[in-house]
Amino acid sequence: MHTADTLFCFAHRGYPKRATENTLQAITHALEFDIDGIEIDVWNVGGELIVKHDRRLGRLLAGHELLTDIAPATLRQMLLPGGEQVPTLREVLELVGNNVQLNIELKGPNCAALAAQELESYIRDNGASYEQYLLSSFDHRQVYECLKLIPHVRRGVLIDGVPLDLAACGEPLEAYSLHHSLNFVCPEIIADGHKRGFKSYVFTVNHPHDLALVAAMNADGVFTDEPQLIMDYNAEKTAEVMAQQIEPVGKLNRAG
Repeated sequence: MHTADTLFCFAHRGYPKRATENTLQAITHALEFDIDGIEIDVWNVGGELIVKHDRRLGRLLAGHELLTDIAPATLRQMLLPGGEQVPTLREVLELVGNNVQLNIELKGPNCAALAAQELESYIRDNGASYEQYLLSSFDHRQVYECLKLIPHVRRGVLIDGVPLDLAACGEPLEAYSLHHSLNFVCPEIIADGHKRGFKSYVFTVNHPHDLALVAAMNADGVFTDEPQLIMDYNAEKTAEVMAQQIEPVGKLNRAG
């Protein structure tokens, strides 16, 4: 149950503390929690949307090549820590099903048209809902392309700074949400976003103190590597609301 004080929880790249980020195993672990959404990153690799964060090999996969310079079949043969393959967007769509919202961040160039095609196909074949998905990017041109190609899917605008005109960049994109960096988010941009009708989500919130800070700014939700942190926070806030509702009834009974 969401109240005015609880926060929407996106599991950031699945649950990277329990399995390698952006893998089916990490997403499976995240789905074990009462989360609201999953966030993944995609790249156009040889005409296929591959779920991966980094633009270059070296951190999770051996090598140094650019992701976009590798054939999809070659990339899929490489094993990540834990022995998993790099998944495709379709595999993630099938795993998530209709359980939670899915935020698909377009990381590299030329992802928008492929994402639109993949979502249209999956939604048509599986009776899914457009409202379950959120397409986001730091590349606002691709967000605009998504508006033109698949307008029924919500759009998230990633911001790593404080624009001079605050949340205005979301308007031509007909955004559903603004996704703010924890390093730059401020009450003014969240308030301006709310005036314009945008949700505000903050990435990546893993510490209780940071969680309290963004909650005090009236953020609507967070991206986190620690879903349990958000679950505990929301449970506490819900309990407080319930207690406040019960207390006046108790006073009334005592007065009677």
